[in-house]
Amino acid sequence: MIYNNIEYKVSFYRDNKGKSSVLEYIDELPEKERSKVYKYIKFLKANKGVLDEPYSKHIKGKIRELRVDFGKNKHRIFYFTFVEKNIIFLHAFLKKTPKTSVREIKKAEDMYYNIINNPKVYEQK
Repeated sequence: MIYNNIEYKVSFYRDNKGKSSVLEYIDELPEKERSKVYKYIKFLKANKGVLDEPYSKHIKGKIRELRVDFGKNKHRIFYFTFVEKNIIFLHAFLKKTPKTSVREIKKAEDMYYNIINNPKVYEQK
């Protein structure tokens, strides 16, 4: 059972120009909010890609959202756990309504299916 001891990896979806919208989103946050997001990402990794509410919530299929609240700001980062213990972050946004927008979910779904059909689309970080 050596496979069970393999550490989970964190990866980010990248578009055809090599840009990660998730990393760009996080980089634009104020320092304290950015630190909290990275803390939650480390927490998710340490827990092998599985967190319950209030930290994470199932969205659709294999897609979940990492939920990072900072005051009135509700940051949401869609992710899923992929083969060989990869946690892949797909899409990030600032949630402004009580219910998650169908448009935001659709973006994450498109990225998810792009990875499933072409696993080299993501990059480990």
